[in-house]
Amino acid sequence: MSVTPRGWRLASALTVSLATGLVALPTPSLADTTGTALVISEVYGGGGGGTGSPSFSHDFIELHNPTAEAVSLAGWSVQYKSNTGATAQVAGLSGSVPAGGHFLVQSGNAGSVPGTPGVPDPDAVVGLSLSQSGGVVFLASSTSAVTARGDVAGVTAGGLVDAVGYGTSADTFETVRTGVALTTTTSASRTAGVDTDDNAADFSEGAPDPQGSGGGVVVPPGPTARTIAEIQGTGAASPIAGQEVVTRGVVTAAYPTGGFNGFYIQTGGEDTTPGASDGIFVYDPDFSSDITVGDSVEVEGVVEEFGGMTELAASRTVEIAALPAVVPNTVLPGTDCALPGTACPTGSELDALREEFEGEAFLPSAPTTVTDAYDFGVTSSNFYGEIGLAAGSEVPLMTPTEVVDAQDAAGIAARTTYNDAHRVVLDDGSSVNYWNTRNTASGQDDPVPWLTADHTVRVGASVTFEKPVVLDYRFGWKLQPQRQVVGVPSGLMTFEQDRPAEPRQVGGDLRLATFNVLNYFTTLGTDVPGCTAYVDRDDDPVATNRCSGDNGPRGAWEQEDLERQQVKIVKAINTMDADVVSLEELENSLVVDGHDRDEAIAALVGALNADAGAERWAYVPSPDVVPSGEDVIRTGFIYDPSTVSVVGPGRILDHPAFADSREPLAQAFRRVGGGRATTFTVVANHFKSKGCSGVSDPADEDSGQGCWNPLRVAQAEALTEFAADYARARHTDAVFLTGDFNAYSQEDPVQAIEAAGYTRLESDDTSVDKSYSFAGMSGSLDHVFASPAALELVTGVDVWEINANESVFYQYSRHNYIGTDLYRPDVFASSDHNPEVVGISAPHAGTR
Repeated sequence: MSVTPRGWRLASALTVSLATGLVALPTPSLADTTGTALVISEVYGGGGGGTGSPSFSHDFIELHNPTAEAVSLAGWSVQYKSNTGATAQVAGLSGSVPAGGHFLVQSGNAGSVPGTPGVPDPDAVVGLSLSQSGGVVFLASSTSAVTARGDVAGVTAGGLVDAVGYGTSADTFETVRTGVALTTTTSASRTAGVDTDDNAADFSEGAPDPQGSGGGVVVPPGPTARTIAEIQGTGAASPIAGQEVVTRGVVTAAYPTGGFNGFYIQTGGEDTTPGASDGIFVYDPDFSSDITVGDSVEVEGVVEEFGGMTELAASRTVEIAALPAVVPNTVLPGTDCALPGTACPTGSELDALREEFEGEAFLPSAPTTVTDAYDFGVTSSNFYGEIGLAAGSEVPLMTPTEVVDAQDAAGIAARTTYNDAHRVVLDDGSSVNYWNTRNTASGQDDPVPWLTADHTVRVGASVTFEKPVVLDYRFGWKLQPQRQVVGVPSGLMTFEQDRPAEPRQVGGDLRLATFNVLNYFTTLGTDVPGCTAYVDRDDDPVATNRCSGDNGPRGAWEQEDLERQQVKIVKAINTMDADVVSLEELENSLVVDGHDRDEAIAALVGALNADAGAERWAYVPSPDVVPSGEDVIRTGFIYDPSTVSVVGPGRILDHPAFADSREPLAQAFRRVGGGRATTFTVVANHFKSKGCSGVSDPADEDSGQGCWNPLRVAQAEALTEFAADYARARHTDAVFLTGDFNAYSQEDPVQAIEAAGYTRLESDDTSVDKSYSFAGMSGSLDHVFASPAALELVTGVDVWEINANESVFYQYSRHNYIGTDLYRPDVFASSDHNPEVVGISAPHAGTR
């Protein structure tokens, strides 16, 4: 049996995490140890699956009535959820449990092992599919999904009558879960006739022994004709879950493959039922691919709640005469509010707005922009083909502290509310996980959705919908296309193909750039004992994962991987055609392997010159004095010796604020032939990261600016003093501070630098050009600051969006991770930070 029923995925961000302790809801006690109420008496989830010879072909749940009178099940339900599932599947019941007798509920999903005995004389057959080893089963006196979690001993909320958390990992149970994982030949069976509200004490594991009432399967009354709006109701769950109905609608999306196993229907014409949805998903694994979008159908089946979504489990589907065409909605609920966001719906209010349209078709008319394209799993850590969209916006969603002063709590809250309301997820119409796996059934590669080597989906790209999408709830709100997307979504929607081949022109006589090169290491993981690797789908190592100790390499695993990484960096730097480039995340070879500190930067310069076909680049050698205890990564400078020369030696800032960070490196440059007047200083930086590892002050985590914010402020203050001192020694007051400051544009460290008289240089297109994308929001962690004298030299600025906007699967380190080969030896995805280029006016008598 499948732990995740019907191939549906559980989004890790939406499952219930109880790692820090389980808390029972404060509801009235139901504990009944006198044997006067129905109980769950046996649970078996190994039906026809797993390994070995299963005892029975189907899963089952057995109920027991310890009383002297029959108990009616009208309006009752049995429910199941996985160990950490967010929402329970609901199966309505009918009939009654005889006095002192049992009632046997069989799963309707048969196993796959031929010759397996059937469940004897079930009283009811339902659509639940239990996990073999562990999960949670509820008995409820209603058909509303039970929402209580943790220790539910004594809980009555939602009509909860009894609960069994079986196995070793169930997050919901009475007092203690049963504690033993079940197999295909064992069930959890109640060992006494009463309920002590302790699953571990009340249940034992042994051979399954299903018992029913002896009356045979209860035949419910015939289906009731209902509109889709009546089935959906006006709440989060259907008011008639568990009932058999017949309804009609127009097919708006169909998924015969990809794991959804069903199709959407919607009442034709305009929406005439405000408050209740006119669309619904029809679950039917056997539906014919002849059912296509636009068909009018009549469906008969049982109303269910599955994964938080109301659906119809079909037993009969027939095509009928054409109904009026569906008129799609044009505005996604909640996305029509404007900045600053105080009027945007939040939380349950936003859910309620979307619930009214669950299953309905939309053809969005407002501008829509890609805001998250990192790994196509925006609600999980895997590649499920999900794209984050900023609905109703011509730009991606912005990190609040990129655009709002970090001290403006109300402004930050408003921007966060706006982001939450406008963030929507576009799915690929399937439950396939493309992440570092092969299709186990076919043994072949599953081509990924959306992406090819030449067709990209990038942060900042506009989206045009050619065909409607359906708003559904599959463990989170998502937009589903009309069919499963494989490769380019031809005819469904169009993504702007907006890769910039080169930076915009920034003018000037010289160009200054800054570039985080994403752990460029020439010391390979394979060369260092004690290192482990990230591997591709063929278990071939690609990039270094961890090394024993703190000074191991962090980049490519072996030479072929380094070559894939290096060619992208080389092409990007040579295409920028800058005169001075500050580099971040270079290997500090002295720390890593005791070699020359400049080993890696020298190798990069060699590769750059080989690609340029001339001695285009030189590097600034390390100063004679370097701090002790340096990090394994460092900053550095490369420059064009035909246009600029170095002025005096460089200097590294040795200051306590940088004891656990990368120390700034200062170097003065002069325009060749330009004289002292064209001298300027550049200081390369890589401030402390926002990660919380090692944080000792809990208050530091609450700044809203990531961890270590006070340290980054101290680094900013030390930097400005150091830069002024170094520049004075080089007889210039033109100073540029460059690099990765790990601080967004309105955060305290940036403001500390600006308070010292520096100006943060912004791209000539300030609305979209940002250096970094994280959690579906854009902002700049990388900056160039100019002193007043340096600012007078600036002729233009561009953030060249070639990296942060791209999917990670174009990077060298994800080579052969997915079923479509996306790697190309080009400038795109050469890092995860976008480089910045600044034009400088530093004229001299000659020409360049």
